[in-house]
Amino acid sequence: MLIYQRLYDSFGPRGWWPGDTPFEVIVGAILTQNTSWENVEKAITRLKRDSLLHPERLYCIEEPVLAETIRPSGYYNIKARRLKKFMDFLFGEYEGNLSLMFSEDMETLRDKMLGINGIGPETADSILLYAGCKPVFVVDAYTRRVFSRHNLFISANIGYHEIQDLFMKNLPKDVELYNEYHALIVHLGKNFCKKRPNCTICPISSPEFFLESPL
Repeated sequence: MLIYQRLYDSFGPRGWWPGDTPFEVIVGAILTQNTSWENVEKAITRLKRDSLLHPERLYCIEEPVLAETIRPSGYYNIKARRLKKFMDFLFGEYEGNLSLMFSEDMETLRDKMLGINGIGPETADSILLYAGCKPVFVVDAYTRRVFSRHNLFISANIGYHEIQDLFMKNLPKDVELYNEYHALIVHLGKNFCKKRPNCTICPISSPEFFLESPL
């Protein structure tokens, strides 16, 4: 929590995940795999232009047409296939009803989503947290990079769920906290803790800070 507070005091609220509806957040979570958010925004804009950000319309559209629409997101053929697989799941399991989907027990829903081709732990947890408001902590490459560099019980080869457990066992079970903490870590990783880090201006780089921390 000391790390969270230092990041929050330094960066302020991040307002993440951007999206007008839970469905838009889900689509964005799938499109953002292996690309920048700027490219995702371009693809989202094209989906809105063609009135496709609606479950029934995305479910019915032909895959090649969808692929061309989301071309700016990169790997567009693969992502179109993944979006269509998710839509098959949504309509097959929940009649296309997101409220019904998110009324499912969180662990049950998570296991089901992990069975969808192209949906891994980070994407599934992003959907659960940001679209479904479920209390699950999202782990990404920035989380691993930041905390392994500070030797906070995270090594370069530790598994996703081990990192997730570290956070969820040491933080209050709170959706807003998980949401904001992940967004702050992303901001830190993108702007300070890069592949070549800029430690001189990092808000959590000072040795004195970690001497104060219970971690």
